[in-house]
Amino acid sequence: MSTLLHLDASARRRSISRELSAAFAKAWRVENPDGSYIYRDLAAEPVPFIDEAWTELCDAVLAQPSTDLHRLAELIRTPGQSAAWAIVEPLLTEMLAAEVILIGTPMYNYSIPAALKAWLDQVTFPRMSLGDKRFVVVSARGGAYAPGAPKAAFDHQERYLRDFFAGHFAVTDTVFVNAELANSRQDPALAHLRGKHDESYSAAMESMRELAKVH
Repeated sequence: MSTLLHLDASARRRSISRELSAAFAKAWRVENPDGSYIYRDLAAEPVPFIDEAWTELCDAVLAQPSTDLHRLAELIRTPGQSAAWAIVEPLLTEMLAAEVILIGTPMYNYSIPAALKAWLDQVTFPRMSLGDKRFVVVSARGGAYAPGAPKAAFDHQERYLRDFFAGHFAVTDTVFVNAELANSRQDPALAHLRGKHDESYSAAMESMRELAKVH
């Protein structure tokens, strides 16, 4: 039985990234009627930032010859570490249970929201390998950051996540879908680009529905 972990990170309750990730989740559940679906809203229920006790757990992992993520609790030595583990354990359990991890996120200030970064920090330990999992990231960006665009070099969102998943998690199956020029919906100075945004949004929506059919 397949499991989908669905994360949303937008501070907006009605956002483009939420709409697009919801389309993937809906199509995936149709394709996998017996599958398990886990949803976490990182903006509505923020994950705490890591603290010193978390770093102690990380150091304990580094001291081991290998990383067995299912045995991290055995490394706890102090009440502080126990409290840190109480935060990590449900997040890590959800991630390890999923074959597909879907992330809906906006671009904030050329990068990812702090809410998503906090989740990544909590679930990441040295020498982790999640190579058997598929990551699908759908984002909304206020401007245009595709290759060849004037601001392409400022894209520290997709580039960061792609490097992070490959470098920390050893993930090779990662898909990114971006809806660009979202600010044309609100900014009069970008109103002339609304047609290009609508095209980008429609293409992203279609991609979400099609990608959900890939097992």
